[in-house]
Amino acid sequence: MASLGQIIFWGMIVMIFVAAGLIILILSVSFSVKGLGGSQGTVDSNNKWPIGNLGEDVILSCKFKTSTNSGELTSQVSITWKKKGLSEVVYNYNKGAVQLTEQNPQFKDRTQLFSDAIGGGNASMLLRNVKMKDEGVYYCSVNAPSGSGTASVNLRVAAFSAPKLKWVNTTLTAEGERWFPKPDVLWLDVNDNILNKSETSFFNNSAGITRFISSLQQITLNDSYTCIIQNHLVKAVSRATIKDIEISTWTFFSFPTAAAPPILLPQRHVLAATTSFFLWIYQLT
Repeated sequence: MASLGQIIFWGMIVMIFVAAGLIILILSVSFSVKGLGGSQGTVDSNNKWPIGNLGEDVILSCKFKTSTNSGELTSQVSITWKKKGLSEVVYNYNKGAVQLTEQNPQFKDRTQLFSDAIGGGNASMLLRNVKMKDEGVYYCSVNAPSGSGTASVNLRVAAFSAPKLKWVNTTLTAEGERWFPKPDVLWLDVNDNILNKSETSFFNNSAGITRFISSLQQITLNDSYTCIIQNHLVKAVSRATIKDIEISTWTFFSFPTAAAPPILLPQRHVLAATTSFFLWIYQLT
């Protein structure tokens, strides 16, 4: 039988191993959050993987906790936006004053904060006229009475537009003016069955932007058809309903919210983790 001293000794050994395991678990969780670009302290982002449409504006989300329900005085808040790989700042706001003397020339006259919302904890930045070279990781750093911290935002850049759908005789045509990267295009019937009676042509301009024309043959009246346009960044689902002499259409966009492998086959037109918006169009023929 073990002595009391042996029991105490082995009990202490077990407690040491348990404590060591808890410390390792806590450290691993902490490092994993930082490695995934997690926020620090009181700063976070509602959208860590936004997609900017070439030539249009995009908002890089950043928010911070305020010390009171009524918000912070803007004269007590400092906000700095930086981009990975650049030494100069993207935007700098220091206690009520915009300071852009050290701004990278790439962002001149293209960035701004929402000054009226800063006191409420909004440090988001508007980036105008998105360009391909804007793609990358951005850091939003906030220093306020409630605390300080940094959140990362990974901006991805694409080109996308709702297709124009036209119906002539027994042919339904979808024309996409600007897509990047080059998308896949397929057609479905009202029951989501893939239709093979279509032809798609792609045309690239000097900037590498793709235009396509896709025609679906042998359609029938009083029926609905779906055109899916998709690359690894953007998915557009366009539905055309033909009734008598009219065609009504709508387009639904969805965007993966993380760098997950794309789903290129239709699955009830929904991606597992996406943000999305609708574009409704009504046409008469």
